[in-house]
Amino acid sequence: MASPLNVLMVGTGEYTTGFVGGGASGSDKKVGVVGLSMFDLRRRGKVGKLGMVGVNGTKFPAIREHLNKNITQVYNNLDTSFESFPADNAKDPDSYKAAIDALQPGDAITIFTPDTTHYPIALYAIERKIHVMITKPAVKELAHHIALVEAAEKHGVYVYIEHHKRFDPAYADAKHRAKKLGDFNYFYSYMSQPKSQLQTFAAWAGIDSDISYYLNSHHVDICDSMVSQLGYVPVKVSASASTGVAVSLGCHEKTEDTISLLVHWQKEDDPTKHATGVYTASWTAPQKAGVHSNQYFHYLAQGGEIRIDQAKRGYDVAEDSAGQLMWYNPFYMKYAPDEDGNFAGQSGYGYVSIEKFVDGCRAVNAGTLTPKDLDAKGLPTLRNTIATTAILEAGRRSIDEKREVKIERKDGQWRLV
Repeated sequence: MASPLNVLMVGTGEYTTGFVGGGASGSDKKVGVVGLSMFDLRRRGKVGKLGMVGVNGTKFPAIREHLNKNITQVYNNLDTSFESFPADNAKDPDSYKAAIDALQPGDAITIFTPDTTHYPIALYAIERKIHVMITKPAVKELAHHIALVEAAEKHGVYVYIEHHKRFDPAYADAKHRAKKLGDFNYFYSYMSQPKSQLQTFAAWAGIDSDISYYLNSHHVDICDSMVSQLGYVPVKVSASASTGVAVSLGCHEKTEDTISLLVHWQKEDDPTKHATGVYTASWTAPQKAGVHSNQYFHYLAQGGEIRIDQAKRGYDVAEDSAGQLMWYNPFYMKYAPDEDGNFAGQSGYGYVSIEKFVDGCRAVNAGTLTPKDLDAKGLPTLRNTIATTAILEAGRRSIDEKREVKIERKDGQWRLV
């Protein structure tokens, strides 16, 4: 039987703890996703020691209080203890190094930090034979993605990108059905979050990264997973950005509101067959939209089409305190306890995504699977998500350089032109 996996959580913000700006996040992740999932996986015996590392250690007392109040006291005394770095009285942007140095080969880290930090943190861990899960986008540059692939193969570790939308039951079913619909023709997606997210991400929005990397990464990856199985690869990208709203809210002058990517796809074994993908993402949606994330897509193929709207799932709640109708998404993270008071969200696709990473690491450590075996399963591994990084970087370069950017793939090697 595989041993429990020791995990260090890198990043202490919304997605890990649900703690933002001194209290619970105002989003649909009030108690986080990664931390809660890891605490429950530890309860179930799949995870062993847990650690957490951030830049500002002075936040940890408040984070522990937040987790105790919102997790331990809610879910039958679920253990939320963890070792933390740096010390509670210290601030250190390189504290992740000391925290990773305290791990053993075969342990794992999760990276939920600003996009520009993913590459150095992941590389530091990989070189020490530590398995890695990175929030999407994996990295911002194709060259960095390829460098991580090579490092991971050299050191024999599993690197997984946390593309949880792949495990949304409707999206997973759509990928399966796409196999039978023939050649790919057209894909359109839209994903948005309310303007309040610009407050949550004020430290890096428009400076370190953009809304396309943050949200378009979901549907670019979903589309790639649907059409790569049919032999399609992206060949060129042009992008357009809307501006004005974020800047008026006090964001950096370079912050775009909405970004659309126009991607040309081509069938590798039949260059006469082309398809078009349009991916739009915004973080300036209305505050009172009733949903935290609008998210839908339309897929058109030779033998049929698929439409999915995952914003309003037939579940709405009216509360006087909210002042409006709300559409919640318990299919992503179900926070309601079970009849014994325990956390019962193991079927939510946010949890499923994390559990699949943990299971993969344990299988590699036990010698029952290799990282290549996990690639072959079609999971969102580092190797299986190269096209997504290529598209996202090409989109950024298209906006910055005001031109169409080509994606070339020759003998398995990717590059932007």
